[in-house]
Amino acid sequence: MNKPTIRLDYRYPPRRNRPKRGRWLLVLFLVVLISMVSLGLSRTRGNSRPTVESIDCLTSASCAPTATPLLAYTDQDGTPQDWTAVLSMAPPPEIAGRVAAVIEEPCGALLYGLNLHERLAPASLTKIATALVAAERAMPSAMVDIRVDGAELATLTDSTVMGLKPGQRLSMRDLLYGLLLPSGNDAALAIAEYVGGTVPAFTELMNDKAKRMGLRNTHFTNPHGLDEPGLYTSAFDIAILGRELLRTPELAATVTTRSYQPAWAGPILWNDNPLLYSYPGAQGVKIGYTDEAQQTIVAAVERQGRQLIAVVLKSTNIFQDTPLLLDWAFAQTESACGAQSGR
Repeated sequence: MNKPTIRLDYRYPPRRNRPKRGRWLLVLFLVVLISMVSLGLSRTRGNSRPTVESIDCLTSASCAPTATPLLAYTDQDGTPQDWTAVLSMAPPPEIAGRVAAVIEEPCGALLYGLNLHERLAPASLTKIATALVAAERAMPSAMVDIRVDGAELATLTDSTVMGLKPGQRLSMRDLLYGLLLPSGNDAALAIAEYVGGTVPAFTELMNDKAKRMGLRNTHFTNPHGLDEPGLYTSAFDIAILGRELLRTPELAATVTTRSYQPAWAGPILWNDNPLLYSYPGAQGVKIGYTDEAQQTIVAAVERQGRQLIAVVLKSTNIFQDTPLLLDWAFAQTESACGAQSGR
């Protein structure tokens, strides 16, 4: 930086000004020194240790309306920067996904983020919100008359189904397992029609849920996640939704289940999340895929006395990205929740 020019103004009588000039020179020297030190620190932000933020505020009615996006720091010009491993001892791994997040429970500390607030298609991660709204508004024992034809839906949309047939009568619990294990789009429609009366009305309930949770980069247009204009979420928002699912006991038990037999003459339902079978401590949650969204995932893992939730969107290999992020987070970060974990 250019050093300021110090102008010495000698006016009559010189003797009276000489002590005053010395004091001003000392003040100017201190100002320049402090400015140079501050600028040097701001240019070495890679060595800074910003404090851990928490996403708890976004679920609080008192602060959600004014909450700002949680980022680790900003540049001098105010440009938001992504979270870069606040407590890490090694840099995070490179991944194929376009956006990502890792948070720690139960305090909701954000450990890592990549393009946290970018809006992208969620694919079947949409079903997390569908399940949350259903759990809020319907009893698990509620009986639902099925009108959707799963086979026809699969043929028309090339999508995953649990295999519903018109005329069946299944419990909401069975439908939630069909929604979250094999990612049944037919289950999503059956749930939406029962809870909301119509699919559009249920979708509005989903958007109301997102708004109440303070999610600013999420909007739903259907309950299943098939690509449509206006359907989007962000890594940050879907991490919060995944966290909310894990805090709902009935749904948390569902996503950790590997297989389930509904009360029907049909086959057993199997969980389609490979990490549940292969990654130590995996607690499931949800995976997804569409042409627009590519591969998406919200994954929960409990290990070493810690519970972490990882999100990756728009990836070509979530089953490589997610273990890389989780392995790094467990090995290279300290617990941000501390005594709050209770573990």
